[in-house]
Amino acid sequence: MGAQLRVYKRRIQAVTATKKITKAMEMIAASRIVKAQRKVTASMPYATELTRAVTAVATGSNTNHPLTTEVESPARAAVLLLTSDRGLAGGYSSNAIKAAERLREQLAAEGKEVDTYIVGRKGVAYYGFRERKVSESWTGFTDSPEYSDAKKIAEPLIASIQKDTAEGGVDELHIVFTEFVSMMTQNAVDGRMLPLSLDKVQEESTAKDEILPLFDFEPSAEDVLDALLPRYVESRIYNALLQAAASEHAARRRAMKSATDNAGDLIKSLSRLANAARQAEITQEISEIVGGAGALADASAGSDK
Repeated sequence: MGAQLRVYKRRIQAVTATKKITKAMEMIAASRIVKAQRKVTASMPYATELTRAVTAVATGSNTNHPLTTEVESPARAAVLLLTSDRGLAGGYSSNAIKAAERLREQLAAEGKEVDTYIVGRKGVAYYGFRERKVSESWTGFTDSPEYSDAKKIAEPLIASIQKDTAEGGVDELHIVFTEFVSMMTQNAVDGRMLPLSLDKVQEESTAKDEILPLFDFEPSAEDVLDALLPRYVESRIYNALLQAAASEHAARRRAMKSATDNAGDLIKSLSRLANAARQAEITQEISEIVGGAGALADASAGSDK
């Protein structure tokens, strides 16, 4: 019985140590969420105004540009998937990967070839294990992205949209990331970055009672769009990276809180079993003592006769 009690004590010690780790990770993730939220909020005005400027240029001119012009029969599309570098975040990365798989199937059903670009070791590992082709990948910054990371990602995507499909270019750019809604809700979403849907932007502006500004373009509308194209793609990717980072921290915080709570429940259960084992051991010892005392008493009574 003593051996069983020792087993329970060792398990309690191990679970207690694990609980301390998960609690620390929960607190770290909670502190990082606030910083990530601030970055998301700070990036929104620039992205919004840049989109409105691009829309104003496109609607105020007849320029044929890959930023705003729909291809009649798109044959190839690029999909940028944002996942995490680390695990212990529940279903964060797997949900984004599932959303990317659904988008890939949808594009394939439309007759489009798909080039995949991945951010995060989890996505790279998923595609690598299945031996799927990845056009390019980036890792090492998913929990705290910088604008320089967005520029690095945007470069090959911009180059691909500017090429003809016969030369390996694409007609559309899509992005899949996890949108941060609240501390408890993060949704894996997909959206088309290019060509920019002008009708959608105008509808959103009308819904907000906004009037798109009018501009004079110097030296030309095409040159302005050429200058705005990398800025627009970079800002969209940067905002998605920030939202993904906030979602990752929120998902990790929730997962670690669940792990901490489960560890606490397991410690209580093991403590009850250890107490029961200790009581059984004490009861057995008392029984042995009483039995030994009774045997001595019987032996003494027999010797007196």
